[in-house]
Amino acid sequence: MRYWLMKSEPDVWSIDQQKKAGAKGAPWDGVRNYQAAKNLKEMKKGDFCFFYHSNIGKEIVGIVEVIKEAFLDKTDKDGRFVAVQVKFKEKLKKSVTLEDVKNNKALSHLSLIRQSRLSVMPIDSKSWKILNKMSNI
Repeated sequence: MRYWLMKSEPDVWSIDQQKKAGAKGAPWDGVRNYQAAKNLKEMKKGDFCFFYHSNIGKEIVGIVEVIKEAFLDKTDKDGRFVAVQVKFKEKLKKSVTLEDVKNNKALSHLSLIRQSRLSVMPIDSKSWKILNKMSNI
C-alpha cells in the first residue's frame, strides 16, 4: 500500500461532497499537470490519500481510498490525462494546516512544502503516521 495527498479547492469539490458520493465514490479528475498525472497512474486500488483543501483553508481535512485505478479522464477532450476513483474514508478529528506541516521539521521534505503547486503527491509511510498523529486519529 502507498499513501498520497490530493488537493481540491473546497468550493469546487470538498470533503463533504466526497462523503456524500458514498461507497461508489467519485472520479478525481481535471488534473492537468504531468507530474500529478504520473502520480495518479501510480496509484493502486486500496491506497489511501489525504484529502487537502487548497486555496481556502489550506489544510488536510480527511482521508479517501482509491477504489479504481487510473482510467481516461472524461473531462480531457484530448485524451491525454487520467483520473482515479476515490471514496470517502473519514474526516480528520483535527485538520492539519499547511502551517502545522511547515512547522514540523520531520515533514520538511514533503512535496506539499517543496512543490506547493503540485496537486497529487506521494506521502511516505513515516510522514503518513506523523500527519495522522497530528490529526489525533
